[in-house]
Formats: sequence, structure tokens, C-alpha cells
Amino acid sequence: MFVEVPPTTSTGSAGTAKRPARVVQIKRSLAPYLYLLPAAVLLVVWIYKPLGETVALSFYRWNMVPTSPKVPVGMDNYVRVLALPELHQALRNTIVYVLAFMVFSLLLPMVVALLSNRVAGRWKTLYQALIFVPFLITPVAGSAIWRWLFNPEGGTIPRVAATLGFELGNVFREPGLAMLGVVLIVGWQMLGFGVLVVSAGLAGINPDYASAAALDGASQSTITRRITLPLLSPTLAFLGLMTILLGAQWAYPIIDIVTQGGPSGASTNIYYLLYEFGFQNFDAGLSASAGTLFFLGFGLIAVVFVRVSDRLSFYDN
Repeated sequence: MFVEVPPTTSTGSAGTAKRPARVVQIKRSLAPYLYLLPAAVLLVVWIYKPLGETVALSFYRWNMVPTSPKVPVGMDNYVRVLALPELHQALRNTIVYVLAFMVFSLLLPMVVALLSNRVAGRWKTLYQALIFVPFLITPVAGSAIWRWLFNPEGGTIPRVAATLGFELGNVFREPGLAMLGVVLIVGWQMLGFGVLVVSAGLAGINPDYASAAALDGASQSTITRRITLPLLSPTLAFLGLMTILLGAQWAYPIIDIVTQGGPSGASTNIYYLLYEFGFQNFDAGLSASAGTLFFLGFGLIAVVFVRVSDRLSFYDN
């Protein structure tokens, strides 16, 4: 017995079946953007909106008093800031700072991490933890410790130097020593971070490469030079970029606490100069124009550094 099946409304049911599927597909495609939305909103509010306002402020003259009007001056702030000798001195000091910080963020961490990598067991973790601890100390507390150590009236370091026949005097008030004191304090804090990052990079290198090279008769120095350091190059490039972009920022609180940029600007850098323009001289337009120039300069350096490091780095694929 055959039963005649009435014709179904195939078009309507297919349409209603497609609609939920399309909605699900749209929801799935929107999901990643919705996850990123809070971070994007925070970036716009805290980074890009102030950045845009800073660029806009660089074309005005304003003394930061809310009741005082902003006077449009065009490119005058840029012309003024580029002609200031304080800017040139701060730029030179910043370059010196960055080069000196490379010793504490790249060279010494690499040596310490390679040496600690040979330590076995829990002593390795303890050794690395002791080096990392200074990075956890706040700049204010670290600066207070070092000011006490460098105190010309009974400080430990001047007394040791006097025993060895050197008279240090007040390190943070000597034009030739103030910058060295800042470099020492910032480097003392940066060393632990560098060792941590380099140790993480070493942990990611497959030990089979070194074992195979050792079986072929390669010495430890050859393995380090030909295998470890090339495979560590992405980590070193990252640390180098961090030092260039953030080294001057890390030095700012130390400069503010121990030297205030002195004596005679000998220890200042570009970030402390921005602070002086904006919050000591109350020239917001000049500070904004200098900040805009520094932002463009560091952005260009970052792009060039990333492209060069991509070409020179080796990856363990």
C-alpha cells in the first residue's frame, strides 16, 4: 500500500534552516572581535586619545592653567624646541644611557644566564632568584638604598674607595659621576629582568643540538658560539629593542629622585626634559611638541630595529 505524501514547502523550511545557520556563523565570526573589544577600548582611551590630544596641543601655547586660553602658534613650538641646547644635551645623554644600559640588559644577563645554566638542581633557581630580586624593588626604595651607599659622609662605597686611595665625594652632584651613578642604579635593577628573559630563551633551545655537536667533538665554547647564541638571537633582539624604547623611561624616576637632572643637566634625559618643560616651566605646548618628536623618532627606530632583527635572527623551526 502506497501513501501519497503531500508536497512539502521545501523552500520555506530550507530558508528557515539557513537563517539560524547564518546567525550562528555571524556570531562565530564576531566572537574574536568581541573578545578584543575591551582591550581595544582601553587602548583608545588610555593611549591613542591622549596621543592625539598631545599632538593637537603641540600647536598651541598654554601654561596649563584651566582658565587660561590656548593660543594657536602653528609650528612655532617645534622650531623653538629644536633650537634649544637643553634638547641636544638630553638627546646626547639619552644615547649614552641606552648604550650603557645595553651592558646590563644584554651583555651581563647573557653571561650570567649561560653560567647559571651550568648550575644543577635547586641552586640554579636560587641563583637566578637572587639576581632577579632587585627588579622587584621599587625605584624609590632602590634609589634610597643607593643614596645611603653613596653618602659622602660615611657611606659604604666612599669609605671603601677611600681605603683604596680614591676620593669619590658626592657622586650625584659631580658632573662627571652623576650619570654613572644613575646608570649603576638602573642597571642594578635591569640585570635581573635581563637574566630572566635570557634564561627563558635558553630553556626554549632544544638540548639535542648541543648533545649532537658534543658527540662530533665540538667544544663548549664552539657550541655556545655556533649554536646557542644564534638560536638565542630573537631573545637578544627583543631585549635590545626593550632597552632602546624603555631604557630612558626606566631611568626617569631614578633621575628625578637622586639628581633632578643635574648638575647643570649632566644627568638629564629626554623624558626628564619633557617633565621640566611641562610641569616645572608650565609650557605644555613645548612639552607636547618635544614628546611628539620623540614618539616619531622612537617609532622609526623600532621599525628599523624590528626589520633588521628579523633578517639577522635565527629561529628553531
